[in-house]
Amino acid sequence: MMRLKATALAVAMLTTASGLAMAEEKLDIVFAVHSSASNTFWQAAKKGYDDACAKVSANCQMLFTQTEGSVPEQLANLEAALAQKPAAILTSIVDNNALDDVIQRARDAGIVVIGVNVDDLEGAKGNARQAFVGQGFLAAGHSLGQAQAANFPAEGPIKVLVGISAPGQNWSEQRGQGVINFLEEYKASSGRDVSWEKIDSGTDLAITSDRVGAYLAAHPDTTAYFDTGFWHAGVARVLADRGEVPGKVLLGGFDLVPEAVEQMQKGYIQVEVDQQPYMQGFMPVMMVYLAKNFGLAPANVDTGQGIVKAADAAALMELAAKGLR
Repeated sequence: MMRLKATALAVAMLTTASGLAMAEEKLDIVFAVHSSASNTFWQAAKKGYDDACAKVSANCQMLFTQTEGSVPEQLANLEAALAQKPAAILTSIVDNNALDDVIQRARDAGIVVIGVNVDDLEGAKGNARQAFVGQGFLAAGHSLGQAQAANFPAEGPIKVLVGISAPGQNWSEQRGQGVINFLEEYKASSGRDVSWEKIDSGTDLAITSDRVGAYLAAHPDTTAYFDTGFWHAGVARVLADRGEVPGKVLLGGFDLVPEAVEQMQKGYIQVEVDQQPYMQGFMPVMMVYLAKNFGLAPANVDTGQGIVKAADAAALMELAAKGLR
């Protein structure tokens, strides 16, 4: 199995670098996600998707929801995609049950289905998708907490707020739990007074700013806020508007969108986790190409949990502005 995965990735890289012979018939691929087109993260994934589709001359379509995070709208888009009978469907699996039936029907119809960005909590046991391309969320949350702990004050209690951006959705719940898992370990190993609370923080910069900003005003002794997305960039704006010194409240979260990188440069965000959205858009297309032309089975790809700190922000801003990070 490991050899098969290595072979698939190697051929994909060769395809990217030099271009293998294109398929005689163009592949039709549909990518249905749980987010709206205004979500900055997904625009980076779309850039990777579009670039990969161009390399293999595929007919590609990306379907967004009108409402951020709407599973019913995503399900409707998947039904529409299935009706088109494409060669492949790519989709984020944010719910452990809602998408199971339509994905199973797609597989029964001979359509390649690859989970991207978010997977069923049980992986292949819980959903008929053939592979998953994305981040391990529990591990990523743990890594975020561990990286930010280096900035905790040396003395006094540590009080943490964890923002669950989308309660009930796999990616947000798992990232938040990963942070909490680290805090539990840190408390046990350090013997310090460590406490934490969770909040429904939202998936909109303005909403997250209001909710977390209100919490911080009521709890001025908060040490750190962890977001499960990039919406803590809005919290950074609130802190700046209040005249708070950068770092008084530590901020950390996910994804190197321009808003977050800008706040890292200003010192308000100390740590980010990069899950490489461009790769999440690019690699599944290559897997479809390999499956349809070489009979290679799609393979799981962990797109990483790279820790990025404020010192790295300047070098990343140009890529973020181009929609590549």
